[in-house]
Amino acid sequence: MSDSPNTPAAGPASAAPDDGSARDFGSEPAGRELLPTATPARTRAAVRELVRPRRGLAVAGFATMIAATGVGLLVQPLLGRIVDIVADHRPPGDITLPVVLLVLVALAQGSTTALGLSLVSRLGETVLARLRERFVEKALRLPLEQVEKAGAGDLTARVTRDVSVVGEAVREALPELARSVLAIALTLAAMAALDWRFFLAALIAVPVQASTARWYVRNAVPLYARQRIATGSQQQQLLDTIAGAGTVRAFRLEEEHTGRVTRRSSAAVELTLRGVRLVLDFYNRLHIAEYAGLAAVLVTGFLLVRDGSVSIGTATAAALYFHSLFTPVNAALVLLDDAQSATAALARLVGVADQPSPEPEKQAHESRPRTAEAGGTVTVTGIHHAYEPGRPVLHGVDLTLRAGERVALVGPSGAGKTTLAKLIAGVHRPTAGSVRVTTNGAGESGAGVPVALVTQETHVFAGPLADDLRLARADATDDELRTALTAVDALDWAEALPEGLDTVVGEGGHRLTSAQVQQLALARLVLADPPVAVLDEATAEAGSTGARLLEQAADRAVDGRTALVVAHRLTQAATADRIVVMDGGRIVESGTHDELCAAAGIYASLWEAWSGTRTTADETPTHHRPDTTTVKDH
Repeated sequence: MSDSPNTPAAGPASAAPDDGSARDFGSEPAGRELLPTATPARTRAAVRELVRPRRGLAVAGFATMIAATGVGLLVQPLLGRIVDIVADHRPPGDITLPVVLLVLVALAQGSTTALGLSLVSRLGETVLARLRERFVEKALRLPLEQVEKAGAGDLTARVTRDVSVVGEAVREALPELARSVLAIALTLAAMAALDWRFFLAALIAVPVQASTARWYVRNAVPLYARQRIATGSQQQQLLDTIAGAGTVRAFRLEEEHTGRVTRRSSAAVELTLRGVRLVLDFYNRLHIAEYAGLAAVLVTGFLLVRDGSVSIGTATAAALYFHSLFTPVNAALVLLDDAQSATAALARLVGVADQPSPEPEKQAHESRPRTAEAGGTVTVTGIHHAYEPGRPVLHGVDLTLRAGERVALVGPSGAGKTTLAKLIAGVHRPTAGSVRVTTNGAGESGAGVPVALVTQETHVFAGPLADDLRLARADATDDELRTALTAVDALDWAEALPEGLDTVVGEGGHRLTSAQVQQLALARLVLADPPVAVLDEATAEAGSTGARLLEQAADRAVDGRTALVVAHRLTQAATADRIVVMDGGRIVESGTHDELCAAAGIYASLWEAWSGTRTTADETPTHHRPDTTTVKDH
């Protein structure tokens, strides 16, 4: 949980009625700002940029497909030749050559088609892989507030459903569409070569097919775009309901949240059914075009044969050519369904992939040659911050962390401690004011990371424990990993794992305890070796038995660094060089433990309640109780 107001409150207010209705298809809840979607022009430009470095592969693939299609067009004239042989009552032996040629054509077309499809598929998969890399790279660097405003469901839908739709289109639709378009163009050219009047007869179907395609695209593009949004809203509602399951049950809100999920799901289903009806109407119109075109070609063939302009075999070849168009034309037009769906998904991926790379931090940062003085200096000047306009969390905060100083940040829940910590760490960007980090060197590792943040919510990635540690520093040796683990008292249990540092941890692997997970996070901090460290309740998951050991591990992890510690337990604050007390989004006290206790202010009240020196619980003001829970500021 974080300071962000997007976190559901533990009370009935979090379950305000959902005003959206099942008729408001694809709409977003008020206040939610979806991640950007690229325009059609930008989407096409992005595809060209991705294909440009692989022009050779594209040319080879499509040239092979053209050759395969051209060879396949020899089938109809050969069949027409057989018809002429039979119509002229020639000897049976005359059929041998056309039949042999048909076999050779089949073999040649099969082999070239397979090669062409493989080249086109390789092109598509290569381009898709690069797009995925760009998407993931930008998605991981999106400002946290932007992701929170959009909702996790929007990003999740893009990562899962949209990538899947584009992937399926690249593997199946793109090669088939390329093949179909080439077959249509070359078949029409072959009909014109037989007789230009056959070509004109075939064109009778084109107006119906063209109007059908325009009608479909005009209706499909907005429909599929809304379907994507509705799917994202559905996933977001599911995530919100599941994440807040405890609160939902506590306040008996199961029916209300079930209703919300039902409304969002109904909207997505209704849009899907609209798509099905659209496709059925699409097929009906195509059948009319097929009937009109084939009738025109047959009538033209009859008239030309009667006039002696062409042979029966030629007319047969023309009819077969047009009939062979049914499959590629229908395939190409039907693939518009996949193409429009994939285009909508692609635009959503490009919209994220096109996001400008943010600066490493929204902080002024200066580096100086390393001196004997460790750590770095952090200067916070006039910080104001609000997650939503009109609802400020911080008000004009000024704070300086001197090089090598360990500062504890304490205060009642909702005071703004976590928000300030994340602003200093660069996770959020302040609404106003500035954060300046002046380092005395980038750390022994040379990684150059000025500020590192460790929270109580640590993710363990699936894989060997050593690889998980090397996320902080890829070139770390095994000895350096062991040194980092030793610093946080984790080497003993790490080497006691079934395969030591090579033991697979994370999902599907060896399960680590909460305390071990936090030690892993602290070991990463040691390996990253930043001048400034921010610990946001990094020892909160330890529980009472392991709290002291984890606090000692945290002390060693930040030793020699400038450190800001959002204290979960006041024993951490008591040992800090300085204590900063926050209340109502402002710094209200600052000093050492002894100075603040003597001042008899907020910290003194917190400390007395923590140490149990008060005679009755009623003497401690409710809003000044010690911040002993794991609930962050809201």
